[in-house]
Amino acid sequence: MSVWPDSLSHGASLSGSEGDLVSISIGVAPEDLEGLLDTLAGLDFPINPQIYHQAESRPVTLVEFPAYAPRVGEVRRALEATGLDTRSLHVTGMLEEIHSRRHMGTAQHP
Repeated sequence: MSVWPDSLSHGASLSGSEGDLVSISIGVAPEDLEGLLDTLAGLDFPINPQIYHQAESRPVTLVEFPAYAPRVGEVRRALEATGLDTRSLHVTGMLEEIHSRRHMGTAQHP
């Protein structure tokens, strides 16, 4: 028996006083990780990032953290201001993120 529904209702979300909760992922080259973390530390809300190092033909370090949807613009502007590529920023609804990890059979990012 599972506590998870077989499928998520379209548009379902986790919400709080600041809006919908989302998962923000930002991929950077390993040598840009320190700059990204410094940029995130300067935001007006607390960030507790999970960091994943992926060994591929082009190594990528993935930084993930939860935030409220209205904060995504603030993150994007901070990346732009420090010269980091905003195309590496990806936003996923938190329920969708949880659901996709359940289907991968793990609570950790690959």
